[in-house]
Amino acid sequence: MISRGSEWHRWEPHIHAPGTILNNQFGAADPWGSYLTSLEGLTPKIEAIAVTDYYVTDTYEQFLAHKAAGRLPDVKLVFPNIELRLDVAAKSGFVNIHLLVSPEDPDHVGEVKRILKRLQFGAHNDRFDCTREELIKLGKRSDTTITDDGAALRHGATQVKVNFDQLRKVIHESEWAKKNILIAVAGGAGDGTSGLRQAADATTRQEIEKFAHIIFSSSPAQREFWLGQRGVAIEELRLRYDGCKPCLHGSDSHDQKSVGQPVDNRFSWIKGELEFDALRQACIDPEGRAYVGEQPPRSAMPSQVISHVTIDDAEWATTPDIPLNPGLVAIIGARGSGKTALADVIAAGCDAITTPGWDADENISPSFLARARRLIGEATTTLTWGGGATVTRALDGNDANGHTSFPRARYLSQQFVEELCSAKGVSDGLVDEIERVIYESHSPDDREWALDFAELRDQQTSRFQQAREREAQAIADISDRIATEFEKESLVASLTKQVGEKNKLIADYTADRARLVVRGTEAQVARHTQLSEAAQKLRSTIQNFGNQRRTFVALQDEVRSMRATGSPEMLRQAQARHNNSGLNATQWDEFLLIYKGDVDKSLTAYVNWADGEIRKLQGVPLPPGDPNVALIADTADISTLPLAPIVAEMTRLEALFSADKLVRDQYTALTNRIAQENSALQTLQTRLTDAEGAAARRKDLQSERDDTYGRVF
Repeated sequence: MISRGSEWHRWEPHIHAPGTILNNQFGAADPWGSYLTSLEGLTPKIEAIAVTDYYVTDTYEQFLAHKAAGRLPDVKLVFPNIELRLDVAAKSGFVNIHLLVSPEDPDHVGEVKRILKRLQFGAHNDRFDCTREELIKLGKRSDTTITDDGAALRHGATQVKVNFDQLRKVIHESEWAKKNILIAVAGGAGDGTSGLRQAADATTRQEIEKFAHIIFSSSPAQREFWLGQRGVAIEELRLRYDGCKPCLHGSDSHDQKSVGQPVDNRFSWIKGELEFDALRQACIDPEGRAYVGEQPPRSAMPSQVISHVTIDDAEWATTPDIPLNPGLVAIIGARGSGKTALADVIAAGCDAITTPGWDADENISPSFLARARRLIGEATTTLTWGGGATVTRALDGNDANGHTSFPRARYLSQQFVEELCSAKGVSDGLVDEIERVIYESHSPDDREWALDFAELRDQQTSRFQQAREREAQAIADISDRIATEFEKESLVASLTKQVGEKNKLIADYTADRARLVVRGTEAQVARHTQLSEAAQKLRSTIQNFGNQRRTFVALQDEVRSMRATGSPEMLRQAQARHNNSGLNATQWDEFLLIYKGDVDKSLTAYVNWADGEIRKLQGVPLPPGDPNVALIADTADISTLPLAPIVAEMTRLEALFSADKLVRDQYTALTNRIAQENSALQTLQTRLTDAEGAAARRKDLQSERDDTYGRVF
């Protein structure tokens, strides 16, 4: 059982060992000692090894003997990789195909030898099996001057070529082989299927790749092809090749220098337990469980995932220390094993349980913390985040939902899901969830950097709300303003906390983005960072102009409303208060309030000015060009440029950071998220400045109210 769930481990799926039949360059002086020492000292460490040799399992069996003697303690899985050469010519040799054999069967060596015995090669008016003894006979028959069995074995291995149709038939006819052998084929041009480029070879190539479960290739382009992300869709892969396939890459070591050292550190990573079944799972889910690269893919940024849960002062917790991994998607266990309890504990540590959730009736609530409220005692939970930060919370909720707290995660509890599925009608929870989905369906630009649905709604409807409020009753008195300033004063601590958390979140995202930088692209990254800062300044300025424009439009509405209803109503009220004046209608018209200047012309000019400034700052989108040619010269003063060319140059630079699409997408996503969080930080800082001035404004308003009371009384 895996305590942390599925994790990425480095595998070496293709490595030869001292004594390998062909091209053995491991040396004569203690080759196994040097070989094993090199493997034990590798970083990152290898935890699963496929010991490779041509046609036989001799070096695999020697490897197991060294493992049994105590070497390679970090290696948890060893299995044979039997390399065969097909009778299909590639660009510079013959196509190599590999039998990856599960070691789960105690007699797997004997069983695979039975499979190899069924593979026969015709030569010299005779047939030879793919076994050690038969290869020696073939070597001596092919060169009668050879008398040494070892030399004959090596020579025989160079002569034999396995017929592809025969191999496919032997595998399909053996239930043991179908259950215990995975087929891998080289994807390169020299000794792989990419070398079959003639039209006449197209069908053969497709049949070989369809027969294989795994492609041995480190090329990002090949990986994207076999995942249905380049050239062909997944449905076409299923039709032509029986589905997507994982790409793996090994060092193919034939000498001590290259042991476990593939070119450009293109290591193979498999997600799952260290057993052969993890390789089978990778064939089912190649995108999620197989990867080639210097580091395994990050499913989430370290600062945004929980790495450990600790429950203290809780005798009822049989497992108080629980490690988690970044890719965790499910908690699995028997009924009553504590799944809901663990979810509740994590939610409590994230400040993600609402006040109604803490106050739920312990007799009917499905929440563990609510049902066990009387037994919780002084238990606490401590969450350790991937970035190293820790937070401790009481499990009875006594420190929850404080004015400085905010949820680090969204908790859709069992109670919440049950309410959504019930027939009680539209609940507050459902409305909140609908609002969240609507908000997140808008891009950051469409949201105009609103922090939540309420702010987005206010932005889009403020004109109409203000018009309605003016029609109904628009103006608040001094006491309301004083109450507002009191509320703002109370927000100082909360906003200060949020600004600090937002700064830390931006720093974490920036650190996460820095980890994605590939060696050799530092100059492009530095230029991208410079452009990103300039873009953020422009977006902030555009946001300010947008706020000004909305204010001008709202003022236009207010002017029209004042003329249409406000001033006439004030005149009618005056007439009612002074009905004995004796003034006629024409005389009363002189009392109608009007604006001193031509406000219509002024406001129209202000709106046009704001639109013009926004257009100048946004600029005109550039047409696609050569990705290797800079759109902005290094000597250009980017502070004078509009947003569109800067964004286009940033997009061009992002495509150069890495050949790996996943890394590029992560870098782009983090850049966009940093920009969004910076805009949110600016909004928070503006609110904080306003809240910090509330005390002085409140005192002035109280003095004004005292003066008003004096005049009244």
